[in-house]
Amino acid sequence: MADYKMEAAKAAIKLIQPGQTIGLGAGSTIAALLALLAAEGSLAASLTLVSSSFKTTSLIREYGFNVQSIALTKSPDIYFDGCDQFDIELNALKSGGGIHTSEKILASLAAEFILIGDAGKFVNKLDATYPLVIEALPAALQLVQYQLFNHFPDAKINLRMGDKKDGAAISDNGNMLLDVYFTKLIPLDELNVLVKMVPGVVEHSLFYRMATRAIIAGPEGVRIMKPEY
Repeated sequence: MADYKMEAAKAAIKLIQPGQTIGLGAGSTIAALLALLAAEGSLAASLTLVSSSFKTTSLIREYGFNVQSIALTKSPDIYFDGCDQFDIELNALKSGGGIHTSEKILASLAAEFILIGDAGKFVNKLDATYPLVIEALPAALQLVQYQLFNHFPDAKINLRMGDKKDGAAISDNGNMLLDVYFTKLIPLDELNVLVKMVPGVVEHSLFYRMATRAIIAGPEGVRIMKPEY
């Protein structure tokens, strides 16, 4: 069986030039890209890598790459990341890791933000399969929940709980995470702004018109997509 994530990673590595600063997100496709980069001796030695993910940063260090913190990064040449789902405009939902705030920072800093993964992530229009994840300040949790209930009365809003600890899951920034399960998404331009305007919301996991390209691999081969607005 073909490893589509590896095929996408092989296509992505062709875009990386010596001496560049490369941002990396999280997930198995990113891990595959790192493994391929590590095998490219001279190219690997010339790169500076920065990641939004603790796990990916650990892998970067294990491979011996030059690693930089997000706080010291001005403008990565490319930021690669996966997602749960993306559409024809390259709007993306990222729901699993709860690190979307850091991911958005790097995606915004980078000269180019490229989604990579298998073709199963692509849909013509984003739907309600995955939740919208919201990072909220602890002191504003009740307010954020109240306003979200008012804005989206048909949605199910869950405070994310820790898998291996008693209590709520805490983001890398020390904040709370809310998973919002919609019955149907409202127009994405409205959703993007409406949630951000709630006091106490740090960020949400809809990446609205941020990606510049997507590299996906599937039964029909590797496809490089640009947003269709």
